[in-house]
Amino acid sequence: MKVSLIVITYNWPGALEALLRSVAAQTCLPDEVLVADDGSGAETAALIDRLQRDFPVPLRHIWHEDKGFRAARARNRGIAASRGDYVILLDGDMLVHPHFVADHLMLAERGYFLQGGRIKATPEESQRLLAGKAPVFAPWSTANFDEFDGTRRLYAFRAPLLARWKARSRNGGRVMSCNMSFWRDDLLRVNGFDERMEGYGAEDRELAARLENAGLKRRALKWAALAVHLWHNSRSPPDVDDMDLPNNRLFHATRTEGITWCERGVNQHVDLLDDDAHAA
Repeated sequence: MKVSLIVITYNWPGALEALLRSVAAQTCLPDEVLVADDGSGAETAALIDRLQRDFPVPLRHIWHEDKGFRAARARNRGIAASRGDYVILLDGDMLVHPHFVADHLMLAERGYFLQGGRIKATPEESQRLLAGKAPVFAPWSTANFDEFDGTRRLYAFRAPLLARWKARSRNGGRVMSCNMSFWRDDLLRVNGFDERMEGYGAEDRELAARLENAGLKRRALKWAALAVHLWHNSRSPPDVDDMDLPNNRLFHATRTEGITWCERGVNQHVDLLDDDAHAA
């Protein structure tokens, strides 16, 4: 089984380099890494060009023009360009445990997609990590364990046996595309992310809803696929569930109407889907 790791980024090359260094140190390497770039400048392109020279697997830069927050489109372009059987999504401001990829594969199963978490580093710890230091994956690590949508202290260490038990006893919890994985053909079956959703929020929840409407189930990754999230100012609105936000209205329609397919999705990128230059 071939694995594609898709990393979304936007104008934070320091964080992207720290992430890619942690990916290069994986005990089980992905078959390819695709940087889905939401319009970063020349510094990010130069970084990727430099890292490509000695990166342990193919490292591809999938860029589109900066026209605001278009994470759905950027990720779709990464999915379209990927050639793995299995796809792991990761945000570009995360550093991952050495067994991150192995853990996703350990729990991958047909009929399911996986939801991982993130340990939210403090500003001070983030500066240490950006300076090249290694993350600590332990309950005593320097993190904001009580912050909304972050991994709790209880889950901040790796325990594969507990992870297997938890995955089969609990659904995926809150949807966060910062750390998720899917069978690629499942993503294509629902046409990936809905590109009508621009601006912050809900594009990941809407995708998960369509997958569930199509009959898939979501499993939680606890004690596995650990990742540290670097601190930065939040771009989220005060109320992420505000129904006045257009993305939330689209998400609500998907849930209530049982929608499984979006019209503007991965199929918008036929050039990447049909490009056999990187196929096996």
